[in-house]
Amino acid sequence: MASFDYDLFVIGGGSAGVRAGRFAAAAGASVAMAEADRMGGTCVIRGCVPKKLLSYASHGFEQVEMLEGYGYAAGRPAFDWSQLIANKDKEIDRLEGIYGRLMTNANVELYRHRAKITGPQSVSVDGRDITAERILVAVGGRPTVPSMPGAELSITSNEVFDLTEQPQRIAIIGGGYIAVEFAGIFNGLGSDTHLIVRRQILRGFDDDIGGHLRAEMEKKGINCHVGVTPNALKQNQDGSITVELDNGEELVADCVLMAAGRQPNTRDLGLEDIGVQLTDSNAIKVDPYSQTNIPSIWAIGDVTDRMQLTPVALHEAMCFVDTVYRDQPRAMAYDCVPSAVFSNPQIGTVGLSEADARAQYSDIEVYRSTFRPMKFILPEGDEKCLMKLVVDKASDRVVGLHVCGVDAAEMTQGFAVAMKAGATKAHFDQTVGIHPTAAEELVTMREPVKP
Repeated sequence: MASFDYDLFVIGGGSAGVRAGRFAAAAGASVAMAEADRMGGTCVIRGCVPKKLLSYASHGFEQVEMLEGYGYAAGRPAFDWSQLIANKDKEIDRLEGIYGRLMTNANVELYRHRAKITGPQSVSVDGRDITAERILVAVGGRPTVPSMPGAELSITSNEVFDLTEQPQRIAIIGGGYIAVEFAGIFNGLGSDTHLIVRRQILRGFDDDIGGHLRAEMEKKGINCHVGVTPNALKQNQDGSITVELDNGEELVADCVLMAAGRQPNTRDLGLEDIGVQLTDSNAIKVDPYSQTNIPSIWAIGDVTDRMQLTPVALHEAMCFVDTVYRDQPRAMAYDCVPSAVFSNPQIGTVGLSEADARAQYSDIEVYRSTFRPMKFILPEGDEKCLMKLVVDKASDRVVGLHVCGVDAAEMTQGFAVAMKAGATKAHFDQTVGIHPTAAEELVTMREPVKP
């Protein structure tokens, strides 16, 4: 019988790797983990958590302005970017410490070095050869930087959280969720914000949601340049950067943020050397149980490029543990996965877009409502909320739910449970709404829109 140093060696100390390592150890496995960077991975260190904290901060001026409508003598407060970043750093340090302690308390041995796979059941860490019955790759992804002259003048979402000064003018290249979230953050904090989008805002989301968000962002002063491509970045003598667009226009900014997508972080892991199959996008190819073509090597999270969401990676981790160490094989189900975009206004979505539903079902009904939330009435604000349901007419099941407006993420989570359970439009219609709320609109829409 073969003898190994560990039952499981996890490469990557982000959300997925920590969850898998911790619970595999709890199930009785001997576990080691390699992480050359900070514990917590993208989500905790340079993703979801710090971005949400900055998003909260970005609503400050807007909230103060609204207070006048509620009888307060409001004045524009002073804002200190450096204090925000310092407070953010303190919280990230706290969370990183928690992740490290989780591993220590679970008796997972930590190697604070980069690991490279050298064989189906071996890795090299800081010059040491280590064997394991199974290897789990959970190294996540990294920002994509498009090739163009002057690209090195830009920053990515990896660096944006560490800016020492708030840029007064910022150009953001990209139209995905990261791009629109940072557009809302910097615009809300007072920066002159330009969003440069090659095709459309939030491509892949429901078209109505993307269009509605664009209109609301432009109301708030975000300059959306849609249907254009940046050709080059040029450094100016005063330190600013000129963005040359393919329509002949030029934008001048103090900072250019590349938010043009992410790619699996498979580079220099040794995967190709031992024959692990990769997809065309260099993601690790896995079966429904997260196993690669080499039986002893598994992969979860963004490195597999199945669905780039932290809660999905956590769920994949638990499926891996159940399958391998609890004798309860199960695969991750990717239907009805809710997600949020912390743009301004916020987006919550679960299920199929209208376009995808039309491609999948022979006959659908669409229910849509646009209105001004009660919160904006007294301040005389004009922000609108969009809510949309997509229904398979044959089964009456609600197969898509999309919200763009205040607290969209919070209200979407509960509806996702109902949709996962197979809720029909009749169930929505029979549910009593909570009044007065925006969420009640989702259970009071009675007439489908005309095709």
